Amino acid sequence: MLENILYLVIGLVVGLIIGFFLSRFIMKKYLTKNPPINEKMIEAMMSSMGRKPSQKQVKQVMREMNRYK
Repeated sequence: MLENILYLVIGLVVGLIIGFFLSRFIMKKYLTKNPPINEKMIEAMMSSMGRKPSQKQVKQVMREMNRYK
């Protein structure tokens, strides 16, 4: 009886450790493939829509995007 509980606890701990490192690896891989948006990306997006953004506009869009993360 005590042995079964010990196996259960050890299994949970090992599963949590493996899950943590696996999810960390997957997240790092995802972020290298799809980097978070930055000011240059916003500037390029606004320029592609036909308008030259000022630095103030770019900063304002960055603030709004960071606010909703």
